Amino acid sequence: METSWRFLKSVCILSFLIGACSVYQSLCLVDAQADAIVTLQVDASNMTRRPIPETLFGIFFEEINHAGAGGLWAELVSNRGFEAGGQTIPSNIWPWSIIGDESSIYVVTDRSSCFERNKIALKMEVLCDSNGSSNCCPSGGVGIYNPGYWGMNIEEAKKYKVVFYVRSTGDIDVSVSFTSSNGSLTLASENIIALASDVSNWTKKEMLLEANGTDNGARLQFTTTKKGSIWFDQVSAMPMDTYKKDESDIVALMEIDEVEGKNDSRLQICKTKEEEEEQTTNDLFQMMVDLKPRFIRFPGGCFVEGEWLGNAFRWKETVGAWEERPGHYGDVWKYWTDDGLGHFEFFQLAEDIGAAPVWVFNNGISHNDQVETENVKPFVQEAIDGIEFARGDPQSTWGSVRAAMGHPEPFELKYVAVGNEDCFKSYYRGNYLEFYDAIKKAYPDIKIISNCDASFKPLDHPADYFDYHIYTLAKDLFSRSHDFDNTPRNGPKAFVSEYAVNKTDANNGNLLAALGEAAFLLGLEKNSDIVGMVSYAPLFVNTNDKRWIPDAIVFNSSHLYGTPSYWVQQFFTESSGATLLNSTLKGNSFSIEASAISFQANGKTYIQIKAVNFGEESVNLKVTVTGLIAKFYGSKKKVLTSANVMDENSFSTPEMIVPQESLLEMTEEEDLMFVLPPHSFSSFDLLKQSENIIKMPI
Repeated sequence: METSWRFLKSVCILSFLIGACSVYQSLCLVDAQADAIVTLQVDASNMTRRPIPETLFGIFFEEINHAGAGGLWAELVSNRGFEAGGQTIPSNIWPWSIIGDESSIYVVTDRSSCFERNKIALKMEVLCDSNGSSNCCPSGGVGIYNPGYWGMNIEEAKKYKVVFYVRSTGDIDVSVSFTSSNGSLTLASENIIALASDVSNWTKKEMLLEANGTDNGARLQFTTTKKGSIWFDQVSAMPMDTYKKDESDIVALMEIDEVEGKNDSRLQICKTKEEEEEQTTNDLFQMMVDLKPRFIRFPGGCFVEGEWLGNAFRWKETVGAWEERPGHYGDVWKYWTDDGLGHFEFFQLAEDIGAAPVWVFNNGISHNDQVETENVKPFVQEAIDGIEFARGDPQSTWGSVRAAMGHPEPFELKYVAVGNEDCFKSYYRGNYLEFYDAIKKAYPDIKIISNCDASFKPLDHPADYFDYHIYTLAKDLFSRSHDFDNTPRNGPKAFVSEYAVNKTDANNGNLLAALGEAAFLLGLEKNSDIVGMVSYAPLFVNTNDKRWIPDAIVFNSSHLYGTPSYWVQQFFTESSGATLLNSTLKGNSFSIEASAISFQANGKTYIQIKAVNFGEESVNLKVTVTGLIAKFYGSKKKVLTSANVMDENSFSTPEMIVPQESLLEMTEEEDLMFVLPPHSFSSFDLLKQSENIIKMPI
């Protein structure tokens, strides 16, 4: 009995101690959670708020990774003018290939083209026949084919415009076809039959082919069973369902066509689609539009410089009729481009997406050679002419060229960049001043961008903006969110035209990289009194030619997806032209970066809180708003996160990491409390109580 009592007493004492310990642990847990709370103090009063530049967030397009040729530009034919093999004949015609063998066909290039700026043409000598001779052609004929850029995406019931130039010493009977990748299945076909008298001189042929099947690795081929010599040049194939400009939509323009006797070189954008569970994603053009870019920087980048000046982008070679454009070898990124996406088309693209054009031109410097300042005037004149092309009166020398191409109204060019990453070159400053003085004299309103960084020390030359590029590790970019906190406010503004986490951290584009970039962008947003424009780089990559990774948008001939870095940019679509609210983080915030803005949408006023949690634990973000009498009625929440910080999107899982949106009901409490998941980027759009809430799907 005594033993039982002692046992019961011991149990009671033990229970008390356990209970006391539990209470203590509970108190400790509450304290720990309290320590994990980070407070964002937001001052919404008129005294501290300031406007964010209208042009803050934009995009940068460079011809890299086949972003244009084989990507955004709709041309399906690669090396359409046979110029890629060089001007010395006979030349390589890659990726064109021969159908047949040496006993039935002989193919070679010569310089017989009717186009003066690109004289190379293809001669196809057919050695076989179908008239019962000893050398009989195979049933499918012999000829040539072009696989495009790693396969043409030909879709059933879609129409494609095929244009080419042909001449012959005899009658011709040529089948023009889209076929499957091995040529075994015909997807669309039409015969061109002509007498020798009709094709003895170069003749333009056009046709509209409608596909009866789908193959995203298709090819375009020309075949015949008729003996003789046939020449081909300037072969083009364009999908007809590209964006077309009308009065109510932001769309791309029609393909090159004859309009009232003039060449109307219109932008045509490739419809690159992805089907996932019977759904289609937006195409490359739409993905750009969805970023709501306020500017577009073009055409590079290193593409503008060239490894050597002889291969630099020269705008005068990229205007006029597409058949007359000589094209050039981009020796930095190691591929040929026909320059169908040229100076004119870039300005059209900017106009169509409602973005301010930012033209980057060569300043007489490449990666390996330079023009001395005393000899740079021809380059200066080329820049002045390029501005006149964009802005000049339709009766001016270069404005008339633009008008003849179908755009008599001037483009709104207000920003130019003198070179790319050339500040350390010995002749840059001298050359720059030649450009600066000439442009300011002719066009005093144009803002001029220097390559030299003024984020930590003043420039030694005049400029309206200075260019700032940063590629680094995710953790470092996260810490660089404060890079411009101490930049002098009385100098030129910063143009952060290239930023990204590099492949060491990002692999092909993961969540870790996106979070580092998100924090950096929040810092730029908060420093938007000195940072005037920001753009990620590179924008596009064709997965068949990864010259640079990671990138924002990944595609092949038929599929595409956005990397997490792309989706981070969509968090800032309301920032340009909004109002920055002064905000301060309090508490243990070493892994947190946040900002607050106010913006208008649909006649309603929102306060938007954006926050990055770079850490491995959830954090409670307490938001206190002062200087604003009205409370908030509701909140739209958007979160970008994943189970693993190294996760990436892919063609098989294109939406593994995309923003998840939901509607949050607000309480009557004065302060707002939000949970920031580990490794996440979140935004909260707070609608004032005096407004009606916009119901969003949960």
